Amino acid sequence: MKRAISSSIFASILLSSASLLEARDLEIVAHRGANSLAPENTFAAAEICVDLGIDYVEIDVRTSKDGVPYIIHDSKLDRTTDGTGLVAERDSSCIDSLDAGSWFSSKYNGEKVPRLEAFLERFHGRIRFYFDVKDANLNKIVSLVYKYGYTDNCFFWFSKDERAREFRSIDNRIPLKMNAVDVDGLRRVLDYNPQIIEYRLPNLTPEFVDFARTHELKLMAHALGKGSESLYPQIIESAADMVNLDKVDLMIELLKVESAMSKRE
Repeated sequence: MKRAISSSIFASILLSSASLLEARDLEIVAHRGANSLAPENTFAAAEICVDLGIDYVEIDVRTSKDGVPYIIHDSKLDRTTDGTGLVAERDSSCIDSLDAGSWFSSKYNGEKVPRLEAFLERFHGRIRFYFDVKDANLNKIVSLVYKYGYTDNCFFWFSKDERAREFRSIDNRIPLKMNAVDVDGLRRVLDYNPQIIEYRLPNLTPEFVDFARTHELKLMAHALGKGSESLYPQIIESAADMVNLDKVDLMIELLKVESAMSKRE
């Protein structure tokens, strides 16, 4: 069971975060929502992001046996719900009945696996989304993006290039993220008409930055996984436009310190 942030610390962050995030240039992308504070990919994890003034919530999309898109990372239900088996082999009636919060903390007993459409409807106009589409009909997902007015308030990414190409054959307006490790990689992904490039900090050379700026590509630092929070101070001082991370509360605290120091200079 993960340790929840104390109520006093959370209240302090909440009171100061909104004005802080309005003033800074670095956009925060919360990986699976505020996943260190609430169960990942849930309404609760996204609501915390709204309260903290986070820019984007990353969500993973999979589809039930009867064609309903859900927000869940793993192909199996076992890790983050009280169910078992593959998402793709369970009907929506089964998935709707599962508990997706008690594995994290008893505070979140009864938290559900969100249906994507309900998620988009609930957070319309409140926060932006980063779609990691694991297993879903792209035409259906794009239709939902347009239906709920997220065309300019989201971006997509696909682990396989052929899915990115399929996405671009359906829509050329919605922003797309691609990954690159060097300038040759940046040149290669231009064919997909990306707007955002995700990279790892060691790859951020002056040539990489110059190429991105020349082609009007936003740079998103990858800061996921154990120990990656040690990179946060370097990312703040770097050319990053965005950062994809797990510990949103820690980044907010670091940005507060950086902001206070800048005001004293």
